[in-house]
Amino acid sequence: MDQNKIKINVREERPEDYRRVEEITKAAFSYPGRIEQGGIGCPYEHWMVHELRERDGILPLSLVAVVDDTIVGHIICSHAAVKTKEKRIPVLNFGPLSVLPEYQRKGVGGALLKAMMKRAKEMGFGAILFFGSPEYYPQFGFVEAAEFGVTDCNGANYPAFMAIELQPGYLSQARSGKYFESDIYDDEKNREAVKEFDEKFREEVRENEK
Repeated sequence: MDQNKIKINVREERPEDYRRVEEITKAAFSYPGRIEQGGIGCPYEHWMVHELRERDGILPLSLVAVVDDTIVGHIICSHAAVKTKEKRIPVLNFGPLSVLPEYQRKGVGGALLKAMMKRAKEMGFGAILFFGSPEYYPQFGFVEAAEFGVTDCNGANYPAFMAIELQPGYLSQARSGKYFESDIYDDEKNREAVKEFDEKFREEVRENEK
């Protein structure tokens, strides 16, 4: 498949897309060695997508990538904040970003990211902070959050903790602040809920295959 020959359309997720999106998310993160790397024993991200939709007020933006009328990728966002001694600064978090394995490295992830950032800026968000691959995201303008004087909730910084301003200077008010995201992203806290959801998910797949 040649990246230059595929047309990628990005649009907002619809209720009828939900199951397809969860299947894509599970497929995107079901890679060899997942359990050995200390994970919860099954892909976690498809539960995360499902749960983000279920919690009121947490889901500001969810987009899908479509190729030839088929959804092949997805990105989802949630509300987060940087907290200083003086104030709470609202920011946007995103993740997971999911692309079917056969469409990875074809420009789908980049198309989703660019569309998400454009839409988030239009919605009035001032900055995006998240945890991800420091080898991939800098090409889209992300830098280490340390450059803005922001740490994670434990006061730490590292290359995988990244940020980008959508409004120039927005994070100047966040210096010496700590970043807090939804507890949905705490895999240890949600271990049992994830396993229960995944078992039901697998059972539904088996039923649909009969």
